[in-house]
Amino acid sequence: MLATIRSYSLMEQVMSTMNPFLQLRERQHYWYPGKLHPLNHMKKWGDMYLVNYFLNCVTISLLFLLSCYPSSVTDNTDSIDFEVSEATIMELHNAMLENQVTSLYLVNSYLDRIDRYDRSGPALNSIIRLNPDAQQQAIALDKERVENGMRGPLHGIPVLLKDNYNTTDMPTSASSVALASFIPQNDAFQVKKLREAGAVILGKTNMHELAAGITTVSSLGGQTKNPYDISRNPGGSSGGTGTAIAASFAAIGWGSDTCGSIRIPASNNNLFGLRPTKGLASTQGIIPLSHTQDVGGPLARTAQDLAIGLNAIAGYDPADSYTDVFVDTNPPDFVKALDRNALQNARIGILTVLFGDAPEDQEIGRMVREAIDTMENLGSETMEVSIPNLESMLQGSSVIAHEFKWDLIDYLEATNVSPVNSLEEILEQGLFHVALEETFRRRLADEERNDPEYQQALRKQQALRKAVIDIMEAQELDALVYPTMRRPIARIGDRQAGSTCQLSASTGLPALSVPAGFTEDRQPFAIELLGLPFSDPDLLALGFSFEQNTDHRRPPFFAPLGDQGLLQISIDTHFSTTEIAHTDFIFDPAKGSLKYLVSIPTGTLGDIYAMTLQLAEEKGSGGVIYRLSGPGNHMVNGEIVLDPRMIARLKADEIVLTIFSSKYPKGEMRSPLTIP
Repeated sequence: MLATIRSYSLMEQVMSTMNPFLQLRERQHYWYPGKLHPLNHMKKWGDMYLVNYFLNCVTISLLFLLSCYPSSVTDNTDSIDFEVSEATIMELHNAMLENQVTSLYLVNSYLDRIDRYDRSGPALNSIIRLNPDAQQQAIALDKERVENGMRGPLHGIPVLLKDNYNTTDMPTSASSVALASFIPQNDAFQVKKLREAGAVILGKTNMHELAAGITTVSSLGGQTKNPYDISRNPGGSSGGTGTAIAASFAAIGWGSDTCGSIRIPASNNNLFGLRPTKGLASTQGIIPLSHTQDVGGPLARTAQDLAIGLNAIAGYDPADSYTDVFVDTNPPDFVKALDRNALQNARIGILTVLFGDAPEDQEIGRMVREAIDTMENLGSETMEVSIPNLESMLQGSSVIAHEFKWDLIDYLEATNVSPVNSLEEILEQGLFHVALEETFRRRLADEERNDPEYQQALRKQQALRKAVIDIMEAQELDALVYPTMRRPIARIGDRQAGSTCQLSASTGLPALSVPAGFTEDRQPFAIELLGLPFSDPDLLALGFSFEQNTDHRRPPFFAPLGDQGLLQISIDTHFSTTEIAHTDFIFDPAKGSLKYLVSIPTGTLGDIYAMTLQLAEEKGSGGVIYRLSGPGNHMVNGEIVLDPRMIARLKADEIVLTIFSSKYPKGEMRSPLTIP
């Protein structure tokens, strides 16, 4: 189990997130190599930091005075030891209802966990930016709760959003340096619904850049780690949300799914994740990957939490024609549909073709069959199901490659404020992570919006949808079952295989990933339940029944980091710009590691978007190979391990430190890393 969060007084809660000197003081137990300790560099800029310190103290005092409400808002929170780790939404809701905690307490408790486990310790790297207004929003919601009561179960509950959900109070970048400065003019529909429900948007999570993959690596966010094994990927593209919710950095989090991007992170992180029926919830205001296949929704640690989240965002949106089914009717109530005994007398078809027959498929396939045996023991009737020509119908049914380039152009054009206009511009300017270059260039090659191959793929989707519905109706099935991922979680940097995402994505039918246990090496795995159109509440009832009768949820355990070793070769930097940036890079040839510290005086570059390492190319910088820090960080330190190809590029002076900021939004401030 994770360490218990210490309790805060109101003054401590405000100061803990406002005063960088207190944060640095608390982190001095972390190891820094000699001259790299950040406090040593503060001495070089003493006057500037003294001024900043004074201004911070004044800000803290003003915030403290502004946050002083009647005692009933903060009563009993100074000494309470309430644990947010693994707490359900209703446990948090009831604690606020009974005046045990405040929303501000919850916000600061989650921020503390983010600081301890995302920014430090195992450095999971799931959060790309935090909402600077989260505490003030929590204070306002606490005041409203005392004066008028609670709006509903999400009142004052901290939530996280994938970085492709439009928010007017934070940038929405899809974890790309190309969009680091982009602040939409309107919230996404689902974000509006969450704000109306009283949720506190705590921040944005990292994602596979522009949602174009399933391992969650990006130019703005870097590589997110799996909390159950930090050497492995968290799934994607909503991997930041998956890791964050598994590690209890918020009560619940939001993702999107074009082909597995909710379900794969749910499987990899021991979570519930529903790819809803297309049209259950609006995708308006979500940066598109494929308008035909895109859906959005929550990931949660429990089925009930998922139900609460779905209730908040389902329904009609005039801006999304897919939701027209709810013009004259209310969306379903997911919480009311939950039934501990739903598996009794359920008819479930085992879709054997999606289990795979390769040796790598056997371990998870065996364990999924054991989960199906459990369903039978709980009263379900199961049978193997075959859909004629399923594999050939699935092949070529995805429309992502046909829609992504054009959908992105349309989205960026409609905003009127985007810093880039197209995928082509992103590639031309090197504003991407190199892991995405091949995918982006392949998708850029699509020359027509409505070419014959695209039309054929759409026809395949219609035929596939009809075939699945016909089989399920003919055999009176409540669901089809198969592995969410039929192969183990890959290590970071390795290719991830074994996804079964396409069936739901190409048919538009709902699919729920349900935690089903752990492999022999303690990696999570899941079963997937696919249902008929808008049977989403029934699927969740089945998942809830399985959860309540098995209890497969386990929080991750974070092992302490090992010895960091010593570093050997100092590396020089030389910026072409006049602004000051202090850097220390030290390369250890024996370990192949590069330790770094980069410090930028506050105010010299405006808002900091990202610090990255890029490949040097003849016409400027190439794609991002490592993201050192994300938005808002003026000082960053850490260590990365270079593969042999990158070591060769470093020795050839072909790796460039690039700083993206509001003054240099396209990374004009850069310096090669030079070994003397």
